[in-house]
Order: sequence, then C-alpha cells, then structure tokens
Amino acid sequence: MSFNAARAILIAWGLCLIFPPTELMAGTLTSPVERADEPFRLSTSTVTTGTLLEKWLDVERRVDDEQRVLRNCAENRASCQSVAALQFLAIVDKARTLEGRARLGDINRAINLKIKPMSDLALYGAEDVWSPPLVTLAKGAGDCEDYAIAKFVALQEAGVSADDLRIVILRDDIREEDHAVVAARLDGNWLLLDNQHMVMAEDQQVRDYYRPMFLIDRGGVKRYSSESPVSEGSRGYERLVGQIPH
Repeated sequence: MSFNAARAILIAWGLCLIFPPTELMAGTLTSPVERADEPFRLSTSTVTTGTLLEKWLDVERRVDDEQRVLRNCAENRASCQSVAALQFLAIVDKARTLEGRARLGDINRAINLKIKPMSDLALYGAEDVWSPPLVTLAKGAGDCEDYAIAKFVALQEAGVSADDLRIVILRDDIREEDHAVVAARLDGNWLLLDNQHMVMAEDQQVRDYYRPMFLIDRGGVKRYSSESPVSEGSRGYERLVGQIPH
C-alpha cells in the first residue's frame, strides 16, 4: 500500500462523526423482533418515522437515479461521460471475477483506496450529508456513511444478495463517535467492511469497543434493542436510556 493510501485510511479514524444524537433518536419504533440471523445477533425494532429513515429513503431514490447512468455507461463505455460511473463499474467488474470472502475484501479495499476521508462540513459546508456512490466518487472524498453506502451498492452490483447485506451504525463510547460500516453475511457469519481497516473482522470480534445502534437493509431502518444477544456466550451491552451521548 502506498504512503498516501495508508495515511488516508488512518485519517479516517477522526472523521466518523456522522449522526447527531437528536436525529438518531427521532422516530417511531415497532415492537422488538428477535433476529438471530442479524449482525450482532440482537433483536431489533423497525423505525417507521424520523430523520434517519428520511435520509435513507432519500439516498435510495438517488441511488435509483444513478442506476440509469450506470446502465447507460455499462452498455457503451466509450461514450460514457461520467468518470465516476466508469470507476464504479471497474470496481464491480473486478469483484465479479472473484467469489466469497475474496469478492467482499476486494470491494472493501477498492473503495477504501478510491475515497479520501473528509468530513461533510469540509465537503458540503453542512453536517450529516448522505451521498450515493457516484456523487462520492466524483468528489473523491466522503465520511463513514459515504464509504458504507458505496460498498452496499457495489456489493449488490457485483452479485451479493441484498438479503446478505446491511449498513450498521455503531457507537464507539471511548471516542464518543458514531461509525458506519457494511456487514456482509458469508457462510452464516457477518463480516464487517470498514473504511478504517482493510482486513474484515467478524461482528462478534468488535463487541468490546463498538456498540451496535441501528441497521439499514433493503427493508428500511431498524434500531437494535438493549437486550442481551440471542446467542449464548455473547456479551450484552448497556441499556440505552434517553439520548445517545455525543
């Protein structure tokens, strides 16, 4: 890895403040549903209203718009006017030649190296801006959720089922930061694709320093409950009350 690429990954540690607490907590929840097959093996409640859901629905609409650009460029790359689309297609094409863990790791590495870590405030003059993949690649920069969204879409384009993909919002209580990663299910286990690491860890390996807060899948947004893990032997985490500390 080049010095600049390594430096960019290290800088990302300081650029993962992505969700203001009031926005995270705003919203309506349904009753918890136990899902042992979800990342971290915890029960979740569906978020039915609120800013977090609105942001995700807006990103989904923008991703749909970008799909048309990608289809046109894929059909005739010589006439494609979007450099970002060509970059995205190149990442997906290479990943399609691989299988299993190698495919996941290739997309994690490619997007980590393609995007420079930068705060929303520096990029857009505003906080908590969610961007679809082509916008992020065109900027050449983004923060945690921008990496995660790009990977989430690229993995599906490369042939990974949406049923096996989640975007997970984690809380680092030591740094008092929120962080977004992609979780991909492989052989019954969930691997985390993180912009801070090239090596993918399993969800249970990060439980000592990350607390799962929310997950996003093609069905919408869900909040993790404060109950103990469904599987035996896994460590529970503190009960959430009031606002998330910031």
